[in-house]
Amino acid sequence: MKIIKLANPRGFCAGVDRAIDIVSKALEIYGPPIYVRHEVVHNRKVVEDLKSRGAKFVEELSEIPDDGITIFSAHGISEKVENEAKNRNLKFFDATCPLVSKVHKEVIRFADAGKDIIMIGHKNHPEVEGTLGRFPENSSGQMYLVENILQAETLKVNQPENLCLVTQTTLSVSDTEEIVLKLKEKFPMLQEPKSEDICYATQNRQDAVKQLALESDLILVVGSENSSNSTRLKELAENCGVKSFLVDDPEKISSINLEGVKIMGITAGASAPEELVQQMVSKCGTLGYKVNQEISGLKEEVFFKLPAELR
Repeated sequence: MKIIKLANPRGFCAGVDRAIDIVSKALEIYGPPIYVRHEVVHNRKVVEDLKSRGAKFVEELSEIPDDGITIFSAHGISEKVENEAKNRNLKFFDATCPLVSKVHKEVIRFADAGKDIIMIGHKNHPEVEGTLGRFPENSSGQMYLVENILQAETLKVNQPENLCLVTQTTLSVSDTEEIVLKLKEKFPMLQEPKSEDICYATQNRQDAVKQLALESDLILVVGSENSSNSTRLKELAENCGVKSFLVDDPEKISSINLEGVKIMGITAGASAPEELVQQMVSKCGTLGYKVNQEISGLKEEVFFKLPAELR
């Protein structure tokens, strides 16, 4: 018999839930169009659904009219973008994940104290751009981006004795472990980030994939290619020795070679909706697979409030 095992937890995290709810509530209260700077979350289905209801996604505030209701994505924004919105008197709602906002505040606090800051993250990712853009220009310190172990080995800083570390929230402890160890070896005075700066959802979903990999012949990760955390789940499954595919369209499953795959594992990145997971399950059902069980996992009870005006 061919069966499906579902990872647990999987799919939407509290920050993504909040960001989508902010756009939905704004559409209800103010009516379309609602302008969203950058994709509110990195998932094609979510973005297409919000577009069909009247959300307009833009990359720059210059694309938004002066009377446009504006929403900033879950990934966070730089101080420059926020100031531009204020200077134009745009009515905006900030859907930045509270865990990202927390890191922004730490960057500002460290910079105000004149410290140098190292950020571990992916260049050009919107969260990283927003966090780097929170470092004040008038600070006596400096901020550095490190993407990999090689950059950590070759990094030179101005103040090795007055140095702090922050990370992109959607990287797990295991993602950054090797880089952090190298940085601590080079800079013994390095002040590490608090463990709660790492996104709980990223870590939980990665732990669930490690378990799923022990029980599956192949793993489907439901998510879009521009989703950092979804891509990492695929890589992690492969590192565990299990063939894995990143899919955001059920029809794409037909093109995957499933010969010899008796146990299909399915999980979803933090920006992928459960509705899409169930569509994947249905498609696998047409290929002879039956749902056997959800693997046991942590029950997530994190909840982030909406802005007061949208409650």
